[in-house]
Amino acid sequence: MSAASEPAPEVILEAALLAAGTPLDLAQLQAVFGDDPPDRASLEAALARLEAQLADRGVELCRVAGGWRLQVPERCAPWVARLWEEKPARYSRAVLETLAIIAYRQPVTRAEIEAIRGVPPSTAIMQTLQERGWIRVAGHRDSPGRPAVFATTRDFLDHFNLASLDELPTLTEHP
Repeated sequence: MSAASEPAPEVILEAALLAAGTPLDLAQLQAVFGDDPPDRASLEAALARLEAQLADRGVELCRVAGGWRLQVPERCAPWVARLWEEKPARYSRAVLETLAIIAYRQPVTRAEIEAIRGVPPSTAIMQTLQERGWIRVAGHRDSPGRPAVFATTRDFLDHFNLASLDELPTLTEHP
């Protein structure tokens, strides 16, 4: 390949996704190609080829809510995790229950969370979830006091490898 020849679209996409470090949507990926971007169908075909090329490698192409990103496959995570000495953040049951209620019932108020959990969510819990970027104030309920309603964010979906809320596991009823 000569220095003047242009790399294949898959190579350009791989380089852009690696350099970005965050998910890129189709419009952002098209913009990488400058004045002559591939059409949507061609870009999606190139992404499919890249995904196939990366199968059984140390990196995979994953589609999440924010677009496409390169990430370490789950099967390699135990070895890669050794690169970081700090332990992953551990979240209390209360934090996880609150997050689950928001994810499945959104938009939801603090009072509605309390009605489900039996205890009000603490300010610390709500701050933790907002600082993590997993929830946001999505508006205010048109009721006395105009309470804030909470919903999950795109970062929540991206963190949990979800393209949409439809991919959340179904809830089972317990007698």
